[in-house]
Amino acid sequence: MPRYTIFLALLLCSCKQAAKNAYDQWPVYNGSKEGLKYSSLRQIDTSNVHQLKPVWEYRTGDADSAGRSQIQCNPVMVNGILYAVSPQLKLLALDAATGKEKWVFDPFAGAGKQKNINTLRGVTYWEDEKDKRIFYTAGSNLYAIDAISGKPALSFADSGRLDLHNDLGDGSKDLYVITTSPGIIYKDQLIIGSRVSEGSDAAPGHIRSYDVHSGKLRWIFHTIPQPGEHGYDVWDNPDAYKHLGGANAWSGFSLDEDKGILFAPVGSVSFDFYGGMRKGANLFGNSLLALDANTGKRIWHFQSVHHDVWDRDLPAPPVLVTVNHEGKKKEAVAQVTKTGFVFLLDRTTGTPLFPVEERPVPGPSLLTGEQLWPTQPYPTLPAPFVRQLFTEADLNYLLPDSSLAEVKRRWASYKRSHMFEPPSKEGTVIFPGFDGGAEWGGPAFDPETGILYVNASEMPWVLQVVDAPKEELKKETNLQAGKRLYRAHCMSCHGRELEGGGAYPALVNIQQRFNTEQFLQLLSTGRRMMPAFNSLKPEEKNALAAFVLDLKKSQPLAYNGPRQQPDSFRNLPYTMTGYNKFLSKEGLPANSPPWGTLTAIDLNTGKFVWRDTLGEDPAFKGRGIKTGTENYGAPVVTAGGLVLIAATKDAKMRAFNKRTGQLLWETSLPASGFATPAVYNVNGKQFVVIACGGGKLNVPSGDSYVAFALP
Repeated sequence: MPRYTIFLALLLCSCKQAAKNAYDQWPVYNGSKEGLKYSSLRQIDTSNVHQLKPVWEYRTGDADSAGRSQIQCNPVMVNGILYAVSPQLKLLALDAATGKEKWVFDPFAGAGKQKNINTLRGVTYWEDEKDKRIFYTAGSNLYAIDAISGKPALSFADSGRLDLHNDLGDGSKDLYVITTSPGIIYKDQLIIGSRVSEGSDAAPGHIRSYDVHSGKLRWIFHTIPQPGEHGYDVWDNPDAYKHLGGANAWSGFSLDEDKGILFAPVGSVSFDFYGGMRKGANLFGNSLLALDANTGKRIWHFQSVHHDVWDRDLPAPPVLVTVNHEGKKKEAVAQVTKTGFVFLLDRTTGTPLFPVEERPVPGPSLLTGEQLWPTQPYPTLPAPFVRQLFTEADLNYLLPDSSLAEVKRRWASYKRSHMFEPPSKEGTVIFPGFDGGAEWGGPAFDPETGILYVNASEMPWVLQVVDAPKEELKKETNLQAGKRLYRAHCMSCHGRELEGGGAYPALVNIQQRFNTEQFLQLLSTGRRMMPAFNSLKPEEKNALAAFVLDLKKSQPLAYNGPRQQPDSFRNLPYTMTGYNKFLSKEGLPANSPPWGTLTAIDLNTGKFVWRDTLGEDPAFKGRGIKTGTENYGAPVVTAGGLVLIAATKDAKMRAFNKRTGQLLWETSLPASGFATPAVYNVNGKQFVVIACGGGKLNVPSGDSYVAFALP
């Protein structure tokens, strides 16, 4: 055989092997920069998955059950080391085969009570010939940590730490800025998004790129366009960018490294539920952005909701897919939404592969100053993977008759005729819910078959707006000022009567858990979903404490703090009464099951392959009723024929046959795994690792990472 023939054969074999092993590790968040959540490993398959056993468990030791701590982290595995975070945001390096601790970095060591514990869903690994670094955030700081020693990389920013307020403008220095999802690496850049307040005090949601060596800003993309930038001229008010915040890429990114295109899903412009001060479509809110990863320049955008007043952020990074479309291979992006849509767009141009129709939606709004957008985009394929309307036929038939009658009475009193029903004082049903449909976990994609796997929740919520408090008294007591400040800053999350709702805890009797000093500290640092309120003056914080903690001695004292802010963009005529799920008096969803689903969608055709409930409610399991549960986290699909997922309230890990949807294996976890598994190979052995942090949906908090493998 001629030498060149041998060379070509070896090269072809090498390329096939490289392609085969392209997804056999878990080096980045979601498994790959394309966001596939796919593993090419086949050791665990449909014939042996029932033999999976726990092979190690690492306990972080810092769960906070009273504070509902969580672990939503999808760990990364590089060179045999697993990198993850604990409930208190300690950075962990573990032996990926044994779970043995190598090192721990504590960002709050020596900080005393100054802790801002946000929920973090992953970390970012980077290396070159000289350095190996982990980038991750704790509170409002981005850290660069040496991946071998666990010590700060002193050459980066301020001795290994960068303040996330940097480069957002002077007006943002006291505002709430953290991250919940990790950044992504392109060449020698770290590209990051942010989580900001959902209220009128939101910081800008600009997307930023930093030099991985020095921490210097490389580029910034303004998600609310500024003069001279694309999209600026569609805003009704030319000064909107000076006052408005939000439009933030909080859920992370996907990246086409070969093309140098960054894909950024953007949330809504704040305030979430009233847009009288932000008339128009609100670019680039609720848009999927395709940016030049080298420069941050816009290539294209697609807006999934115009003028959002329902908090319908794009909840997860898109998946970069290749599909067979009209007889040709097409490189595309698949973007899931909270409303249950999948938008399949050409990767280079943003053109929809299946037609998208602009359909009329209800209006006008009855709220003063509000101008809703008259149409919203609907993809013709795929069909929605959840119900999008809560009808009388969807009322929960599992409820006792008396409870069902009460739920039906409330349902009849709400605005509920359309998915885009305007917010109202009567109450508007948000369905499938503020938390989706699809949520931050996002879907998994099988490049072998072109099938997308997406888990979803179906939970109705009620959005009710009320008139914002007005300053009617020239002189106020601390109690009067505290009530006014609570309605302005706290009621939208914690409810009109401090009753809490959704992911936000009740504040009734909070004085049993917090003294005045601790409460004021919490206002200054924030914690998880709660932003820090550093824009409030000390007198305002003390007035809030007098009201919330029911401090009888200070309530009648004269309030001497500032009055409402003069900024008309921030002084809104309405606020909301809280994130309130539509539940029966027994605490069950007002709608009938399913409450959680897992759906397989063929993106080549836009058709469903299979669909099943995900999770079980123990109250109904014994009666043979499949309900599903609300779920947070994502699936992983493997070349071994499996869809692996935890995510459910019932603290189970499950494996489904990816072709048929048949449940092949399930096991109990130490706590609910509201996270995405990591699948990888070490020394020829395949592992599946899941974070078991619990804490959401009123389930106990946990502190474990559990690894499964075959015996």
